[in-house]
Amino acid sequence: MEVVGKYVGVPATQGRGWHSFDLKWLVIGSSVAVVAYLALMPLGFLLWQSFFTPQTATKAAEFTYDNYLTAYSSSETLKLFFTSLRFATGTSIFSFIVGTLLAWMNERTNTPLKPLFFALSIIPLIIPGVLFTVAWIMLASPKIGIVNLLLQELFNTDYVFVNIYSIWGMIWVDGLHYSSMAFLIMSAAFRSMDPSLEESAMMSGASVPQVAWHITLKLTWPAIFATLLILFVRSIESFEVPALLGLPVGIQVFTSSIYQAIHQYPSKIGLASSYAVTLLMITTIGIYCQSKLSGQGNKYSTVTGKGFRPRAMDLGGWRYVTATVFLLYFSLIVVLPFLVLLWSSLQKFYSVPSLAALHNLSFDAYAFILTYPTLASAVTNSLILAVGCATLVMLLTSVICWIVVKTKLPGRWILDNLASLPMVFPGLVLGLAIMIFYLNFDIGIYGTMWIMFIAYVTRFMPYGLRYNTTSMLQIHKELEESAAMSGASWGTTFWRIIVPLLKPGLMAGWIYIMIVSIRELSTSILLYSPGTEVVSVLIWELWENGQYVELSALGVMFIIALFMLVMAAQLVGKRFGVKED
Repeated sequence: MEVVGKYVGVPATQGRGWHSFDLKWLVIGSSVAVVAYLALMPLGFLLWQSFFTPQTATKAAEFTYDNYLTAYSSSETLKLFFTSLRFATGTSIFSFIVGTLLAWMNERTNTPLKPLFFALSIIPLIIPGVLFTVAWIMLASPKIGIVNLLLQELFNTDYVFVNIYSIWGMIWVDGLHYSSMAFLIMSAAFRSMDPSLEESAMMSGASVPQVAWHITLKLTWPAIFATLLILFVRSIESFEVPALLGLPVGIQVFTSSIYQAIHQYPSKIGLASSYAVTLLMITTIGIYCQSKLSGQGNKYSTVTGKGFRPRAMDLGGWRYVTATVFLLYFSLIVVLPFLVLLWSSLQKFYSVPSLAALHNLSFDAYAFILTYPTLASAVTNSLILAVGCATLVMLLTSVICWIVVKTKLPGRWILDNLASLPMVFPGLVLGLAIMIFYLNFDIGIYGTMWIMFIAYVTRFMPYGLRYNTTSMLQIHKELEESAAMSGASWGTTFWRIIVPLLKPGLMAGWIYIMIVSIRELSTSILLYSPGTEVVSVLIWELWENGQYVELSALGVMFIIALFMLVMAAQLVGKRFGVKED
């Protein structure tokens, strides 16, 4: 018992039975084993499959470089690589510029209605990527896009003004969708920065653009670089936009190439694995650079710990221009996509808005969706997977965080890195790796919801770890020591003291993981089977079947349901003391 006390940092007490010792190490051992299994299994079998030919009925798997030779000896692969980098770089820069400009206006200027704009910025995060992309296809497609049709009618021409099926269209759609993420990250950076240097510069006669360029952006350089890296990683692993906008016109990136290699006949899983390894290396480098930068961020710190209330920069009459920019942005990212889906859902067949089309309004699409054979099971599956994944992730990572933060166990940093490892897996790559593993290691879960559940838990485990780590660092060790000295077992201490004190972080993480699990498509698209569809997969199937009106009706209901879920979750979160950032 003294050895246990030495390692975990909690004094061993007399009178505690051997069963409490066993419970603690049983929970710790089980948690470590689960994390190691979830983190290492996909990586190991993805690498294995890339070097081995697929098993056949007459020939066993053999070690080979053929998958890599096929993938990287072609000039098309070089084109694929540069197209992926061009798409990810363009998307990250565009979304960063838009998000940072909005964040600066919101945090550093006297733009009117700023609290409202900040609250509205959360809404785009609710809209699934597949629905956002479909909405912009309806807005800017060369043939059916409302923007093109209205402009053609206005100027009496057949000229295509906007072509969403292009690399620039892909950057536009994905950049807009990720700009809200950039806005939230950079808003936090601007909010936590001491504004005294800006105020001194303004008192010395510097103009607003000079202050923003020479002081504000330079002080937030670590946040700028970290945000660009995050956006780049998210863009390089994006699936919905390349699949819906790139594939129809032959523009391929790594994620769409992986999807095509798996779904062609015969399926080329080995080739897909070789593409996935390259994509995995790119995301790993990006996340590594991000973590190294985060560790050096204190060099740029200007917050002294004293409370301050920054004085907003007076834009004069330009503040109404910035407010107009906010309204335009909100229209592009929320209002127009939702309205076009709503309009399409009320038509018997898709048509551009007009007075004549108003006579064709109908709720037939909603009636069709509500009686769709797989709708009930898809909604049920989505809720079961979301609630189950969020619950298990937060409980599992609470134990992992306790081990990493509160104990002195040797090698605990390895456990921290293992739990964070799935963060480098793009969703499509993770789905491929898990599919490969359970095809070769048959334990009866392939083709069931269990394989999707394992994929979800693996994918979102790093996010649960971050939420719990923040809260765990705020719990003083004296509380555990006092409980131990009073004779409480480890299980009692953890359940009655640690978990209640973790409640804000647990609830915040649970809400976030539940929402992103319901939206998840890139992992699910490779793992679902008949009977295990989720709502995002159902939307994908409707699009592939050309049922645009029915898809729009489902999308409208899905967005409204997610919005209500977020509102309910926020109410519950406030009850448990979850603070909004």
